[in-house]
Amino acid sequence: MSDQLFADVILPLPLRDKFTYRVAPHFEPSIKVGVRVVVQFGARKFYSALVYRLHQDEPTGDFEIKEIDAILDREPIVNQAQIIAWEWITNYYCCSLGEVFKAALPSALKMESHSNICFNPNYEMDGELTGEEEALLLMLQGRGQANIKEVNQFLGKKSSYATLKVLLEKNAILIEEKMKDSYKPKTVSFVKLCEAIKAPADIANALEQVKRAKKQTELLEFFFNEAVYASESESRIARKELLEQSGVSDAVLRAVVDKGILEIEDVEIGRLVMDHDEEQYLFDLNDAQEVALDQLNAEFKTNRPVLLHGVTSSGKTEIYIKLIEDVLARGEQVLYLVPEIGLTSQLINRLKRAFGDRAGIYHSKFNDAERVEIWFNILQEREDSYQVVLGARSSVFLPFKKLGLIIVDEEHENSYKQFDPAPRYNARDMAVVLGQIHQAPVLLGTATPSFESYFNAKLNKYALVELKERFKGIEMPEIEVADIRKATRQRQMKSLLTPALYEEVKLALEKKEQVILFQNRRGFAPYIQCTTCGWIPKCKNCDVSLTYHKYRSSLVCHYCGHTTGLSANCGECHSDDIKTKGYGTEQIEEELGLLFPDAQIARMDLDTTRAKNSFDQLIYRFENRQIDILVGTQMVTKGLDFEHVRVVGILNADQLLNYPDFRSFERSFQLMTQVSGRAGRKNKRGKVVIQTSQANHDVLKEVASNNFEQLFNRQMLERKLFRYPPYFRLIKVVVKHKNRERLDRGADQLASLFRKQFKNQVLGPEYPVVGRVQNWYQKEIWLKLDKNKQLPEAKKRIMEMVDQIKSLPNNTGLIIYADVDPM
Repeated sequence: MSDQLFADVILPLPLRDKFTYRVAPHFEPSIKVGVRVVVQFGARKFYSALVYRLHQDEPTGDFEIKEIDAILDREPIVNQAQIIAWEWITNYYCCSLGEVFKAALPSALKMESHSNICFNPNYEMDGELTGEEEALLLMLQGRGQANIKEVNQFLGKKSSYATLKVLLEKNAILIEEKMKDSYKPKTVSFVKLCEAIKAPADIANALEQVKRAKKQTELLEFFFNEAVYASESESRIARKELLEQSGVSDAVLRAVVDKGILEIEDVEIGRLVMDHDEEQYLFDLNDAQEVALDQLNAEFKTNRPVLLHGVTSSGKTEIYIKLIEDVLARGEQVLYLVPEIGLTSQLINRLKRAFGDRAGIYHSKFNDAERVEIWFNILQEREDSYQVVLGARSSVFLPFKKLGLIIVDEEHENSYKQFDPAPRYNARDMAVVLGQIHQAPVLLGTATPSFESYFNAKLNKYALVELKERFKGIEMPEIEVADIRKATRQRQMKSLLTPALYEEVKLALEKKEQVILFQNRRGFAPYIQCTTCGWIPKCKNCDVSLTYHKYRSSLVCHYCGHTTGLSANCGECHSDDIKTKGYGTEQIEEELGLLFPDAQIARMDLDTTRAKNSFDQLIYRFENRQIDILVGTQMVTKGLDFEHVRVVGILNADQLLNYPDFRSFERSFQLMTQVSGRAGRKNKRGKVVIQTSQANHDVLKEVASNNFEQLFNRQMLERKLFRYPPYFRLIKVVVKHKNRERLDRGADQLASLFRKQFKNQVLGPEYPVVGRVQNWYQKEIWLKLDKNKQLPEAKKRIMEMVDQIKSLPNNTGLIIYADVDPM
């Protein structure tokens, strides 16, 4: 062991190793675990890396140990609890710490941001500089700062890292991270009186100065008489508000400012502040909720995660709020996870009414600056820091220090699973791990538990608390199964609606009630087809048909986004006899407009909610009864609470029941039960109509009777027989290549290695339903592994075999990754 200090760092790259750098003596007092540093990796590249460990163990080997070039943070931006969680993700989900690093931090704090180079004001230029170095320093002095691209252009080089390295060693420049679009605090311009104007006589003189200018006089009179001015205290009014209410232009205001009467100041405000004038209040629980609350508090003491199985509209959110109240009283933090960003709009209003500005939101639709501001809001534990964070799955990476409760709402949702890119983690399972790290209770809430969670509850690994009655005693909705085949045969269909659903919608509209119709397919039609030769237009990048979107008259690939115009003729035989096949939310919206011309109809799907606030606006309009019928995809099924919805229609249950997946019955039950739960939540019993061609299907009977237990028991027998979760652990290994022959060879080689190790536990390789996406051919190999203590070792062997195959000749360009517990 030497006296030299070394740092192991995590690079934002998909590399499993950590890399060791030397810490220069002048950096030793300020370097800490969890800060970002600038390091050179390779011959020319610099990266912002994260310090993982500090030590004095000099690496052995015949290589040069590079030094850390700069420290970017005064204090750690990642704490020890986060690093422990990252290590768990790395080991469990077969990924690298670099991939977790990239996923965890807002992009403005990672290498995606540009290195910002500044002149060090403490540096004194001397004769030791070369002409190039001196010229660059003079440029930086004049400009204040420049990024690497601008430095390259100034020096006329492809790479300026060598020059920058020398200047760093001389301490002549500073390197810090410049966030995309240059993160700046959000400010608002306020107008106030100049310091010189204090006494009433000064005000009179000011009005005298502008008496010949009518508009300037109006502006000052408004400011003195109508605005917030009071002679005994400093007064100001927002610039925008002053101009709008006084009715004058900005030029008039500037003229008054030039005369030294008013002045403008920019005041920093947080992007996170939300206006909530409503009085804060908490709800009173009914007897059933009180019993459930007492049971939850008792079970939390057993240090087990608790599954709260409460029927739709049973008041689970009110219980959550009571639990949060107790946690905040102890000065601790709460993480409240929801599966979809859209759910945050309704929930944050309820949390704000209860806890004011102590509650905040975090999700991916915030821009970089907002996400960084939230990160530091939580990290720095200021007086105005959030104590309750409501967010989607990425919220599990926030730098909590005093986590006192984790709530995972709608825990069954597969939206908690990250699909691409790595790490392919499940936020629900990550929440359980975070609870163990922080010694915080974990509550999983849902009306339709995932089979894995319910299985854990049956094994007493999780505690189980049930809430079997709806709030205020409202009855569960009446569920009717409508036979599409029978209605079609008897020619009773009203466009896409069976007679039963048509009558219910008509009756609801007559009574000024609202309707939700669910169809899990967006666009106008899933595909178009030539009736002469059978031609179907396909995506040029993916092995999938193009979806017809009528509102923009185009065919769109829902996998890669490729778009092409709609042709009037067949691409093969040039016939003009082209028909749409199937129907999506667009077509439903159009057909309903013809059936119910007086109704206000809106659509909620990915196409109508892309903008940041579009989902919130739709929810607001529906809550305020500006929309009579809401047509939507899965977005309408997830935990939304609408007071005046009486009818819910599921337009095609067959799509859900017949999907080729071992979880299809579980998901069908969850989706149909959840969307049914939107009906009749407040005042009267709702009605649900499920349209299907399989009216006698067992799952539909279980949905109609709300018999989750029966479905669970039946499915568990099948899953045990066929070696599926929760009895066995699934790992899906995906192999990709742009050349089909190379893909086939590499996938066969890998499967052969797997079979030597795992024998009959290996399935594949096979092409998935869509075998080519964005010009990448892909095959899947599935491993069904026993749930035992050897699982970590098995994962380690899997990744070793993956590396072995990738290193073989002719496997260049092969992409292979493991997806643990795929959904």
